[in-house]
Amino acid sequence: MTAPEPASEPGPEPRKPSDLPRRAVVGIILIAVAVAALYAGGTIFWILISVASLLMLSEWADLAGAGQSQKRIAMFSASIPLAIISPLAAGPGFFAVGLIAAATFFTGIVTQRTQLAAGVVYVSLPAMALLFIRGQDSGLILAFWTLAIVWATDIGAYFAGRSIGGPKLMPAVSPSKTWSGLAGGMIAAVFTGLAFAHWGGIPLGLALASLVLAVVAQGGDLFESALKRRAGVKDSGTLLPGHGGVLDRLDGLVPVAPMVALLILADGML
Repeated sequence: MTAPEPASEPGPEPRKPSDLPRRAVVGIILIAVAVAALYAGGTIFWILISVASLLMLSEWADLAGAGQSQKRIAMFSASIPLAIISPLAAGPGFFAVGLIAAATFFTGIVTQRTQLAAGVVYVSLPAMALLFIRGQDSGLILAFWTLAIVWATDIGAYFAGRSIGGPKLMPAVSPSKTWSGLAGGMIAAVFTGLAFAHWGGIPLGLALASLVLAVVAQGGDLFESALKRRAGVKDSGTLLPGHGGVLDRLDGLVPVAPMVALLILADGML
């Protein structure tokens, strides 16, 4: 009698064939909402950003293992700088930066959870950066470019990774990401940046920075993947069908928005 073959290690669950169309539909809806709010600007754009930021913080709190009372404390703390960056208040600036630091410190002291406190910075800084970008003279096109770079990186990485495959980028953190996906995302981001320079009039230097921003976006994606792996979950939430949570959708934008704001500040100082 032959010995039974050992059971093979379970691999990642393949996506269902219907998953891509569902992801595409939800993605188009999200892009349409973002573009509409971006075009409207002002209070409408701030409301969308603030709502998204608080939803992200709620998911972050779940990943950090925080209790409901601790989650409420963090969200209350973050709501203060989010309110201050409103066009109806002080707007994005050094005062808001100080409030973000104070809200982070307060959350850490009261909840005794460093990771939860870090979430306040994680959601507040990108929100302030996006409002700062939108408030520039060419803010509409600059903010649109910022979002488009992240979208192009995600799309380029997805299709290049699926069609080419190859060595894994960081298999211990995100088994599905490949070096070919990163390259595809960078190429898509560069072409997107050049298109915005040609037809949108953004400075060529910012357009070429799209290459670096694509890497930054992928870094944000990997960081969130590490948080999910540490928490033992596949997605940060279930709010967005086919996409997971709000964190899953905006993880690349989180580091890119502050980086773009810094590039704009540096360009203005030169």
